[in-house]
Amino acid sequence: MSARSATSTDTTSERFTDEERGAMKERAKELKASARRGSRADKAAEDEAAVLAKIAEMRDSDRVMAERIHAVVKASAPDLTPKLWYGMPSYAKDGKVLCFFQSAEKFNARYATFGFSDKAELDEGAMWPASYALKELTAAAEAQIGELVKRAAG
Repeated sequence: MSARSATSTDTTSERFTDEERGAMKERAKELKASARRGSRADKAAEDEAAVLAKIAEMRDSDRVMAERIHAVVKASAPDLTPKLWYGMPSYAKDGKVLCFFQSAEKFNARYATFGFSDKAELDEGAMWPASYALKELTAAAEAQIGELVKRAAG
């Protein structure tokens, strides 16, 4: 073993980016807020308000996509509940995140992402897509997202 510790963080490939650290801090705040809340109805209302506030903070192109995705998810699977997940709008079933929107700005990416967790019921053979790059949200893309969300929700 080298003289350097296995946990050394003196190369950038071994460090978390500022964006990743920010996402982890947001997740810690989400967990603390979740533990403090009262009734289930209050929690759901607060979670949705937090998602809408996060969407409102996004830059224009991401915000427009996130607003449309929020509407599509709510229409396609009304049983899913909006909540923040690592500072991203997400949608959960029985408290488990099924799908999420990640703005391009969040991690300085060239496109936004709509993704699914392993809790989503999208299994199709031995391999299937679990996330989708979004540069714009067309009517066809909205329809595809709606169908995927319905399947994911079971």
